[in-house]
Amino acid sequence: MTQETTYEFPTGVTEPDYELWTTDVEIDPTGVFEDLDPEDRAWWDKARAFTLDEVRPVAHEYWETADYPLHLVKKLGDADLLRDGQTPKGYAPMSAMAAGLVNMELHRGDGSVGTIVGVQAGLALRSILQCGSPEQIEKFGVPMLRGELPGAFALTEPTHGSDSVSLETRATRVEGGYVLNGEKKWIGNGSVGGISVVWARDDEGKVRGLLVDQQSAGYTATTIKNKLSLRAIWQAHIRLENVFVPDEMVLPGANSFKDTAAVLFATRLGVAWAAVGHATACYESAVAYAKQRVQFGRPLAASQVVQERLARMQSELATIQLLAVQSTRREMAGKLTGPAASLAKYTATRTARSIAANARDLLGGNGILTDNRVARHFADMEALHTYEGTETVQALIMGRAITGISAFA
Repeated sequence: MTQETTYEFPTGVTEPDYELWTTDVEIDPTGVFEDLDPEDRAWWDKARAFTLDEVRPVAHEYWETADYPLHLVKKLGDADLLRDGQTPKGYAPMSAMAAGLVNMELHRGDGSVGTIVGVQAGLALRSILQCGSPEQIEKFGVPMLRGELPGAFALTEPTHGSDSVSLETRATRVEGGYVLNGEKKWIGNGSVGGISVVWARDDEGKVRGLLVDQQSAGYTATTIKNKLSLRAIWQAHIRLENVFVPDEMVLPGANSFKDTAAVLFATRLGVAWAAVGHATACYESAVAYAKQRVQFGRPLAASQVVQERLARMQSELATIQLLAVQSTRREMAGKLTGPAASLAKYTATRTARSIAANARDLLGGNGILTDNRVARHFADMEALHTYEGTETVQALIMGRAITGISAFA
């Protein structure tokens, strides 16, 4: 005969669920966003609604499995959020400030989703709109805007990252077009079956931009595995082996590295705004957790050391918010210089990393769980800090402007 045993469990054993996607934390301590143009505010509100309705339910799942949420690309297009401040013919105006706010909000939701827009709109689409023919814009640019055609920007090579100006991919002139040979690496959207804007040197050594269908013979793209950051967007290692590109797929306005650099310059502030988004997510999660987590019979938020840490994070967040807004105002006035854009990217990503690290630490053991939001942003910030010009490269650009001496070589 089996004797039943009844166990009494002490209260408090089951840990509560923490709500870290909060809307109750004040994220604008200086009021820098209070006087936004109503149209810019409307873009921000649209991105906020998209993040909460479409990104929030799936962000952890796709990050955890490293799957690409391709369905969100079409939804981003339907919401007219695949723009990054560009206003093609027939589309409602979108200012640089609106683009920054959208970038911030999407990264506040998820770094991979924000990067999808950065790659698709900021780099690939911008290359076509700035350097393409009217026919190319209509055939490729418009579908990219709608989220119907994935777009990639293939500049970085396995041995040329920070020194991308030294790219070695070759475009050899043949009858009716060019033949491409070379390799590219870390190319977002490069393996999802769309169009890649490939940058290569022609027979005269000039840098050219060419539109390459990813289904072309000789184009082989391998999705890079085992990433710690931005796991829900795929980057590819691309091999180009005698890929034929007809003349109608060559961008007529892409004839030097200056044209490439013009595209990159336009996106640098976007990276600063993205860092503000990650920092915002980490800060508001830390505040929410500190209020909900009880230790030693009281909320963490009742501790002096926790309040000091939150105050430090708020101070850092306010700093990069002000920097992003002021830099964007100067961009809209045509006064933003390359070194100033580097200052924005350098400062914002460094500071956001500090906020993310503090938030991760404040959450204790819960801070390393990817379903607790902060861990994902903490990891994604590592990629953001590096791409589109490492911290060192930005510092050298700033240093050259400060001293008048180039230290690149």
